[in-house]
Amino acid sequence: MKHRILSAATAVVAAVTLLSACGSGGGSGASEAVHLDYAYYNPLSLVVRDQKLLENKGYDVTWVLSSGSNKANEGVRSKALDFGSTAGSAALVARANGTPLKSVDVYSKPEWTALVVGKNSPITALNQLKGKKIAATKGTDPYFFLVQALASVGLTTGDVEIVNLQHPDGKTALERGDVDAWAGLDPYMAQTAQEQGSRLLYRNVDFNTYGVLNTREDVIAQRGGTVRAVVDAYEQARGWALAHPDELTALLAREAKIPASVAKEELDRTTLGIDPAPGDTLRTVLSHIVPLLAADNDVKSADAAQTALTGLLEPSFAQRRSS
Repeated sequence: MKHRILSAATAVVAAVTLLSACGSGGGSGASEAVHLDYAYYNPLSLVVRDQKLLENKGYDVTWVLSSGSNKANEGVRSKALDFGSTAGSAALVARANGTPLKSVDVYSKPEWTALVVGKNSPITALNQLKGKKIAATKGTDPYFFLVQALASVGLTTGDVEIVNLQHPDGKTALERGDVDAWAGLDPYMAQTAQEQGSRLLYRNVDFNTYGVLNTREDVIAQRGGTVRAVVDAYEQARGWALAHPDELTALLAREAKIPASVAKEELDRTTLGIDPAPGDTLRTVLSHIVPLLAADNDVKSADAAQTALTGLLEPSFAQRRSS
């Protein structure tokens, strides 16, 4: 089993490797190479990887750590990844901006992001963020959470200074006082709250979009059996996770190298027992942010985002899971 952390350099190399290693077969699993991400914000990916659910079916799996939805989308777009786990909002933006990506499984309904300030920050309300420095990872749910939160008090990203940092670096910047606030992501958000006394300034579970597993259209067309196998593995992992919450907490803590209390806080805010098929509920949540994405210039236009949403969801694999 191979492990790598995705970067711009490795993406190019991995793309060449993937094209030469993967056939167009129907996904029997026998010696077929498949490139998947795992992420600390996606507990089911940790279970699939730890229990070798795909390797046990004969797949030759390369695991790539995604540090955020933006990195997962980069991997899928460059073909360094066959499957990447992101927030629904990030998947929508990627498709609207030209990545032929489809969401084939919903792995969680999380409250994985909030706006965070330091322990001694004088900021107590959203409207006090005007003119402030805010760390956020563009192209991820925390960033789009920030866009929605600002809009709720009549502000835009133009009214603040966005410091584009990957999630763990945003946490560090907040703790050092380099920024006034941070659009956080678990487990780093729970960690800074527990260890540094950082405060969750603003929470809104409805501004968090679902966690989705994505692949490209060519993978669906050419390797449908592999897509089914991956979705089946995710659903096997879901059943185990729901039945073994303490073991899941221990797994997340070990993999992310965080205290068990931090892992538990993340999982307490994460609902795994949901319908895995991407459908109307997810579509409704994403439709609410289409105008905001266009206004913030994250997509070419509202029409482009709406067209992307129409083609984004592929529920058939999760609906017809094999036993």
